[in-house]
Amino acid sequence: MGLEDDARDYHREDPPGKLEISTTKPTNTQRDLSLAYSPGVAAPCRDIDTDAERAYEYTAKGNLVGVVSNGSAVLGLGDIGAQASKPVMEGKGVLFKRFADIDVFDVELDETDVDQFVRSVSAMEPTFGGINLEDIAAPACFEIEERLGEEMDVPVFHDDQHGTAIISGAALLNGADIVDKDVSELEIVFSGAGASAIATARFYLSLGARRENITMCDSSGIVTERRAADGDVNEFKQEFASDTAEGGLADAMEDADVFVGLSVGGIVDEAMVQSMAEDPIIFAMANPDPEIDYETAKQAREDTVIMATGRSDYPNQVNNVLGFPFIFRGALDVRATDINEEMKRAASEALAELARQDVPDAVVKAYGDQPLQFGPDYLIPKPLDPRVLFEVAPAVAAAAMESGCARREIDTDAYAERLEARLGKSREMMRVVLNKAKSDPQRVALAEGTDEKMIRAAYQLSEQSIADPILLGDADTIGAETDRLGLDFEPTVVDPAASEATEGYAQRLHTMRKRDGVTRTEAGELVRTNTNYFGSVMVEEGDADALLTGLTHNYPSALRPPLRVIGSAEDADNVAGVYMLTFNNRVIFCADATVNRDPDPETLAEVTRHTADLARRFNVEPRAAMLSYSNFGSVADGSPAVSREAVELLHDDESVGFPVDGEMQADTAVVEETLRDSYEFAELDEPANVLIFPNLESGNIGYKLLQRLGGAEAIGPMLVGMDKPVHVLQRGDEVKDIVNLAGVAVVDAQEE
Repeated sequence: MGLEDDARDYHREDPPGKLEISTTKPTNTQRDLSLAYSPGVAAPCRDIDTDAERAYEYTAKGNLVGVVSNGSAVLGLGDIGAQASKPVMEGKGVLFKRFADIDVFDVELDETDVDQFVRSVSAMEPTFGGINLEDIAAPACFEIEERLGEEMDVPVFHDDQHGTAIISGAALLNGADIVDKDVSELEIVFSGAGASAIATARFYLSLGARRENITMCDSSGIVTERRAADGDVNEFKQEFASDTAEGGLADAMEDADVFVGLSVGGIVDEAMVQSMAEDPIIFAMANPDPEIDYETAKQAREDTVIMATGRSDYPNQVNNVLGFPFIFRGALDVRATDINEEMKRAASEALAELARQDVPDAVVKAYGDQPLQFGPDYLIPKPLDPRVLFEVAPAVAAAAMESGCARREIDTDAYAERLEARLGKSREMMRVVLNKAKSDPQRVALAEGTDEKMIRAAYQLSEQSIADPILLGDADTIGAETDRLGLDFEPTVVDPAASEATEGYAQRLHTMRKRDGVTRTEAGELVRTNTNYFGSVMVEEGDADALLTGLTHNYPSALRPPLRVIGSAEDADNVAGVYMLTFNNRVIFCADATVNRDPDPETLAEVTRHTADLARRFNVEPRAAMLSYSNFGSVADGSPAVSREAVELLHDDESVGFPVDGEMQADTAVVEETLRDSYEFAELDEPANVLIFPNLESGNIGYKLLQRLGGAEAIGPMLVGMDKPVHVLQRGDEVKDIVNLAGVAVVDAQEE
């Protein structure tokens, strides 16, 4: 079965299409319906009648974009008409929602007359917070966008014109930097003179290119002033008519620094690439076949050839999805009246800057574990990079405010955090902790300091001022790996084999463990060769404030050294592993999932206290449930009795300042109706957010089921009950997991 048949099945599967409308408010009772519609809806209607801006307060307008097309120039399909273009417009809506959480109504207008089209779209202004024009043929698209921009008080954006311009503009900025050329000096040749090419040429001017350095070619050759005077080109092409001799694309490309292809496939050959200036930049963006294929262009010459295409199977894909969702996000959130040149330029510059940053592991995995590091093969971010949202949208919003087209002022720093929360509850929760960490960064020792992930995490911790990382391991190896990764920082490195502190640490370890069979010689060997022991003593001695380990070890072997050296807190007899699970609208802390195999009542009570303290570090007020297969005494003995006794211990402890109850089944703990209707006597008046499992087996099984089948994101395991901050990673964790746990460790150390 081919791709086309798969696509047909994908679209026709019930329900047909790719979009649906869902409610965002309760509609379960008669009162709900009376608020949603008659008679309650009259109140917001009257308010909007008095002040039209209140539509943004009472309706979905502020997050609703109209994707509007007449199907006259659908990419790869041509003039297929309004009805046939609907699958494409629905697809555009999917991208808006997936990447920027923007809702869309797709509007297909069976209208080619410019006046009628403009009149129809303009009349829909009360419905939409913005208009994305799509797949409208040139030259009508220029007039339509210009007139709608003048007539409508919401942003209007023709993505076919400006999307490619903005994304390729970011690639141009970075490409010029890599080959050490100034944008203002670049000789740029365009193949193609349609809507996208003209908009891209205009945009390059705003990035610093000079009009006299741009040569545009259409199917008849170079667009010259003589052709313009003869009426051979339309008014839009005339803007880029060159004062030069007539010729073809091959003539134009000779000695050019940049080739921009927005035309048809296969029209550039190897000789034309060889005729270009030193270290040429080639953007062959015709789809599905570029003007010259990637391999041919790269092999045409021995110097640096920077190459971008519109295809996902080659490096540097110029994909419009890197632009329009995030540009509209920023524009909508400041209620911009326009998407102006300053906003477009801000988006392009933000993309260019993001490409220079370290790439998250999740993005690398999504693209087949191929190396993604700033350079000729990585000029612009990948579409699946979640950071694009909270880099580009704030830049666009700030540019809108600075340029005067925003009707709403926002704090861009706080805005970036709100955007991050759109990517998941876990990001919102971690932002609470990371902000606390940034207020007073602490020294965090990273035991497996030679590992690439640890080095990249150290870079992020340092760059974001979350912590002062200390990499433990061979200094030469760490230095070489840092250089290979292209990370511009000088990490603090402590090499146990060469450190002046090693002998003192060995003596300290011997003193602590000599009655447990550790000789002085063995202590020296452990400290020199095992960074878990070295790091544990380092924290115990106060030379570091926290320790992270476990990335390349199994959990028990990574936990054993800090338990032996640092041990549990003075007021604690046990430590425990806690996972924070985040759902769309709920956060739950699960304990114990990593340490205590068969806890007694005293251990369960202590784990509950520790976990409640941890929840408060995330600004969550704890409500704890002791889980079992029994509800409030329905089974008299066995593990339910252990959980029940733990609850009694907590109820007898006057220092416990949070509600806790049990034993209870898991659904009783988390379903409000069950608690309220069947167990109104329970201490919990709301569902629990701290779940204490009766043993290690159930805890580990439970959190993994919630994570895998319940769609939860997991942060942890976070170790609680230690005398000093220590956290043990899961083997194979990603860089973001290391950064998150380091942030938790910093907050732990701050409280210490």
